[in-house]
Amino acid sequence: MPRSSFRRYLPDPQKLREHRALKPLGKWLQNPEIWHFHRRSVAGAAFIGFFVAFLPIPMHMLIAAALAVAARCNLPLAVGLVWVNNPLTMGPLYFFAYKLGAWLMDSPPMVTEVHIDFAWIRKEFDRIWWPLVLGSLVCGWVSGVTALVLVRVGWRIRVVRQWRERARKRRARATANAPSQER
Repeated sequence: MPRSSFRRYLPDPQKLREHRALKPLGKWLQNPEIWHFHRRSVAGAAFIGFFVAFLPIPMHMLIAAALAVAARCNLPLAVGLVWVNNPLTMGPLYFFAYKLGAWLMDSPPMVTEVHIDFAWIRKEFDRIWWPLVLGSLVCGWVSGVTALVLVRVGWRIRVVRQWRERARKRRARATANAPSQER
């Protein structure tokens, strides 16, 4: 997807810097690298966004934003990719992470039924915490590294295709403009 397609959906960096709620963060938002779309920035943002999305903690967007600013990766993309984990996907993602963590710890899953209330969470927290954290870290790391590699490889393939297309057009122009040699 071309950079202009991404930029069309993103807010203007200058408007964000001037926003009343974001004024205190002005000096961190001044770094132009966190707004650019280049291979390193986008790949790093993909890693950060997917990794943070799997963490079983609140405030994913703030954590992704802080990591993107610290790593000088694309801020809007890192924050946007965190929404892979949303209210519709949260349950299945964390359940899979819990099952994976229990399997990695070589312990049977201890949760037999799930109730969505704080009393159940308080009661079961000690039993599910470590498998959930381990599974979430592994899922986040694998999805983040996969996203990073796919972005870097996909970006490289796209650039090579553009180079070849430009070279083909130059050759076509050169043969069209070359004087014909008749014998």
